[in-house]
Amino acid sequence: MGSVKIEFAVQMKKQGDEAYACTLRKALDGLGEVDVDIQEGRVIIQTESPWSEVHDKIEATGRKAVLSGFGGGQSAVALINTTGSVVDRTPVQGVVRFTAISPKEPGVLVDVVVDGLEPGLHGFHIHESGDVSSGCASVGDHYNPRQSRHGSPEASAKERHAGDLGNLRADESGRAKIRFVDAVLEVAEIIGRAVVITAGADDLGLGENDQSLIDGNSGERIACGIIARSAGIMENFKRICACDGVTLWDERNKPLAGKERSQKL
Repeated sequence: MGSVKIEFAVQMKKQGDEAYACTLRKALDGLGEVDVDIQEGRVIIQTESPWSEVHDKIEATGRKAVLSGFGGGQSAVALINTTGSVVDRTPVQGVVRFTAISPKEPGVLVDVVVDGLEPGLHGFHIHESGDVSSGCASVGDHYNPRQSRHGSPEASAKERHAGDLGNLRADESGRAKIRFVDAVLEVAEIIGRAVVITAGADDLGLGENDQSLIDGNSGERIACGIIARSAGIMENFKRICACDGVTLWDERNKPLAGKERSQKL
């Protein structure tokens, strides 16, 4: 892929963290040219290494890191179940981030944190419309620009909907947390559409009925959110919602649903 500029948000103090900046540069030594901005909590590295390798090396220093962009790549975010609809009042709350991994090629990093789910598997899809006038019922079918059958996110573009993202697995606390790269999606094409989570598991098109080839028999749509373009790289990057001040560090370590959301760590 060649050398690419990758940006991370890193949990840093605005004052007195110079020693950590040195530690961070040492941890990333040999991977490429590194720029650390303590005031903004920003790390930019020009590297040929995979983003995941850089991420792991940053977090090995004891600080949290979140990928915020690849060079000139686009990004988007969906706040799950924050549509304001009276139709879909559920305890499910979450954040889904989409980050292009190359400004020229398809492929999107999908980063998901969702709370309030029943433990187990839940279908996870992008739907064709951001119309939530009737809640999750009005967002249309799965995003499917190639008119393909429903399938697994591991399948080729001709054997899956572009919006087929498989399943989320919620743990006993109701939290689902996953990060993966989807080779089919493009950020520019999904802005204005919707993310939907379903009550049941997606059978990935392997069921023995017609519905399996439509939505994987994944059942009721229990939560959704409109996909919106994110602010530019590092513009308001630490804040999810100005209304309650919850930061991206909070979303990793506290429930996004219920009264504990407002309790700062």
